Amino acid sequence: MLAAKVNTETEEQNRIRFQVELEFVQCLANPNYIHFLAQRGYLKEQNFVNYIKYLQYWREPDYARYLKYPMCLHFLELLQHEAFRRECVSAQVCKFMDDQAILLWQHYTRRRTRTLQPPDVPAPPTAPNSNQHGPPRQP
Repeated sequence: MLAAKVNTETEEQNRIRFQVELEFVQCLANPNYIHFLAQRGYLKEQNFVNYIKYLQYWREPDYARYLKYPMCLHFLELLQHEAFRRECVSAQVCKFMDDQAILLWQHYTRRRTRTLQPPDVPAPPTAPNSNQHGPPRQP
């Protein structure tokens, strides 16, 4: 019975570690968070660099399927390079990464919508301009 309890605790600890690492990896999709880590000096610490290397297992399909923000894998890869880690301290670099991420998401969403829409379905009607029509009248 004691052995079963030990196994349950180990499984629980593994589940918690999985969730914590998943959350951390997904935070890397945010350039402002990477900038925060760089400002605090984490990106210079060898233990942190080793941890980033360890997290590469998230690139495997069995783990990547749990990610909501796939851009985090791109930043995880970039963080493997010392030159990138050094540049992340700069607010300008952070702003550039943030702007590029926003542009990617905007264009990706637009392209994906067009790609997924069947060719014979007309585009959805646009909402009427509020300047042309007043609010609906109450009876």
